[in-house]
Amino acid sequence: MRLSLVQYRDADGVRGVAAIREDGQARMVPGAVSVRALALDAMAAGRGLADAVAAAGDGAIIDLDAVTLLPPIDHDDPAHLAMTGTGLTHLGSAEGRDKMHRAAKVDAAPTDSMKMFLMGVEGGKPADGSEGVQPEWFYKGDGSCLVAPGAPLLSPSFALDAGEEPEIAGIYLIDAAGVPVRLGFALANEFSDHVTERGNYLWLAHSKLRPAALGPELLVGDLPDDVRGTSRILRDGAVIWEKPFLSGEANMSHSIANLEHHHFKYGLFRRPGDVHVHFYGTATLSFSEGVQTQAGDVFEISAAPFTRPVLNPIAVAEPTPVQIKVL
Repeated sequence: MRLSLVQYRDADGVRGVAAIREDGQARMVPGAVSVRALALDAMAAGRGLADAVAAAGDGAIIDLDAVTLLPPIDHDDPAHLAMTGTGLTHLGSAEGRDKMHRAAKVDAAPTDSMKMFLMGVEGGKPADGSEGVQPEWFYKGDGSCLVAPGAPLLSPSFALDAGEEPEIAGIYLIDAAGVPVRLGFALANEFSDHVTERGNYLWLAHSKLRPAALGPELLVGDLPDDVRGTSRILRDGAVIWEKPFLSGEANMSHSIANLEHHHFKYGLFRRPGDVHVHFYGTATLSFSEGVQTQAGDVFEISAAPFTRPVLNPIAVAEPTPVQIKVL
């Protein structure tokens, strides 16, 4: 049975969690004020998240259009939520990256991006469950960089591009013993600066230090092997670019288990109580087709089994002088 969880604030500013089941109705989860708190209680009781929701019973029906939707996961201390990701993980995902980096090469040898992609194709899904080849990895920010549904994606004043990346993110909570626990999956827009990245692939780290948005739903349980969605950009209400995208393990060069292993093998990422939002990568970019976004454009990313899209406008931050003091 499909189950999704949504965090919200009601008209009085009171937080709550709603469960969306097969019938499409959203019902309050009695006693739950956050998904993280609900998950911690489930861990303490030795039960799964779906069982914890069932044990709480059905609360009142929630009109999700009449409340303020929050990201499907957060942390009371944003510094204890880490946003990270992996690239070149989807079949066909190397094409756009390869185009970016090939212009700087004078020979016909494969780019580093293509080499890494092919490593994933050859060794990212070990059949025997052993450790596979490690993927590209990047850091995006902490919980302060996580954008709520409908809120603007704020591009820095120094950015050279404001581009979408439609993908799936895994949501994790580290238990008291330091073991990562996957709570579920969210539809995501891993917002990036592709012009900066194209300038030099060593600037990938700079290009990824941007906010990111999740759709409002946390999908509990397994992710379908074949996820099919649509990524759109709207300007003044009209669609200026639209393309389907694929995700799920059937369309990936790495297994999710392999991506998880190579992230959580670092002890730094197994600190009890911390939350992790890990982006699995994409193969579809408007930037690869020459689209130049601008402030006010709206990204709309939708895909089943998620019932609500990731929907966020672009805004540009005011310049902020960097001042360094010396003691």
